[in-house]
Amino acid sequence: MKPYRSGAVVAIAFALSACSPEVGSKAWCQNMDEKPKGEWSANEATAYAKHCLFKSEDE
Repeated sequence: MKPYRSGAVVAIAFALSACSPEVGSKAWCQNMDEKPKGEWSANEATAYAKHCLFKSEDE
């Protein structure tokens, strides 16, 4: 029964990640603006600063 549970968990995680916008996209920046800052991970904060605050002309 355990292989089925772990497979289900992986499938759910994959489905949820497929729905989220790409990191650095305008939609992702807007989602992060709405998310409480206390719930951000260190990686999210770094990506937000890089892609949303200090956006380069190339992007």
